[in-house]
Amino acid sequence: MAIRIGIAGIAGRMGRLLTEEVAAAGETLSGGTVRGTAPTVGATILPDAAALFAASDVVIDFTHAHSARAHAEAAARSGKGLVLGTSGLSAEDEAAVAEAAKQAPIVYAANFAAGVCIVIAMAEKLAAALPAERYDAEIVEMHHRQKVDAPSGTAVAIGRAVARGRGTTLEQAGQESGRDGHTGPRKTGTIGFAALRGGQVVGEHTLLFAAGSEHIALTHRSFDRRAYATGAVRAAQWLHGRTPGLYSMNDVLGLG
Repeated sequence: MAIRIGIAGIAGRMGRLLTEEVAAAGETLSGGTVRGTAPTVGATILPDAAALFAASDVVIDFTHAHSARAHAEAAARSGKGLVLGTSGLSAEDEAAVAEAAKQAPIVYAANFAAGVCIVIAMAEKLAAALPAERYDAEIVEMHHRQKVDAPSGTAVAIGRAVARGRGTTLEQAGQESGRDGHTGPRKTGTIGFAALRGGQVVGEHTLLFAAGSEHIALTHRSFDRRAYATGAVRAAQWLHGRTPGLYSMNDVLGLG
């Protein structure tokens, strides 16, 4: 039987791509929510998150950080699955998502493109093999001019992977970004971020390990947002029928 998949923000750019990918995957589009006046989208428009979860087996949310907590709480109340791909969540928002996952299965990821997930997994392995005392870790990302958060959620996920590989956390390792003026020498063990914005770049991320005698670079470039939609629908299919818990794309892809 086809899985009923609902889409929060169905009229948006990602919402339209998700609609196409749900159909391509042979699943059923249960409907969606929109902000403000409902445009013509060729799907059932539901009044709120509660109604969307009631009509769906799994809901996909790529809307806005301000909505993430409400959608997670609606998932918890309904016990239905949630695929959450919204970036820019605060620590409090992430804690609320983790709490909701005690009552509903949730896949939460900074990026749903399979290639990015593999890069994040490789970042942790590389960081474990390249000691922080000799290899400085720098993450450079570029996105379209409309993106409102920096560094991107994917860049932060890469940074967290580097920190895990080194047996620490991003907060403990220290984060260097927005360098300007006389900053002094780079601190050993910190993880650097540079966020570029311009044009309509879908997403580019490079992790650089720089030592005195060599540089190692790991790069991923997204050319089409459809990669995120395809991954999100794959996550929804995987999530359907799972027990409550907070899952990642590593779980979906079997990366361990």
